[in-house]
Amino acid sequence: MKDDELGERFLLDDPERLKALAHPMRRRMLTHLNAHGPATSTTLAELLGAKTGTTSYHLRQLEKHGFIEEIPERSSGRERWWRRAVLPRDIRLPDPGELPPEGREALEEFHRVHFEEDLALIDRFPAAFRADPGWARGSRAMTRMTKEGLERFYEEYIALLLKYGHPQGEAPPDARPLHVRFFTLPADEP
Repeated sequence: MKDDELGERFLLDDPERLKALAHPMRRRMLTHLNAHGPATSTTLAELLGAKTGTTSYHLRQLEKHGFIEEIPERSSGRERWWRRAVLPRDIRLPDPGELPPEGREALEEFHRVHFEEDLALIDRFPAAFRADPGWARGSRAMTRMTKEGLERFYEEYIALLLKYGHPQGEAPPDARPLHVRFFTLPADEP
């Protein structure tokens, strides 16, 4: 991928790619590669409490769908090193109505797996805030917006992430990997 494509919007609307990301082990592997850089199947197995055969399988699935890539210059024999593939920084999900039935199911599973991860992050937040409030920030609000206003708000939020966030290889030395989450839903529905 060319550098000028990194800022482009990418629609993740392939059901098979959605399925590849809708697996808890793969999510944990990608999170580790994003936060800590390259790793081997053995390293990931030890860190995630899995068998190397399991991590090898999931790494191959992530590679097949373009989310990670092997580092040939670091790999030798059976030891293969993996890194996160260079992808656009603005990855969007499709509207469910734009997907075939199997795509809608994959999208729902994608959301379920990601929100389980988010709930674990919420549980960690108080301790992270207590340890270093300069690195742990939170905000909650209830407001009123039109659908058009919410769309503008969302686009500006993404623009801020792209402006202040850095890809792994371009981050300043004092930058840390951060989990950042954003979601809205109607407050007048149960």
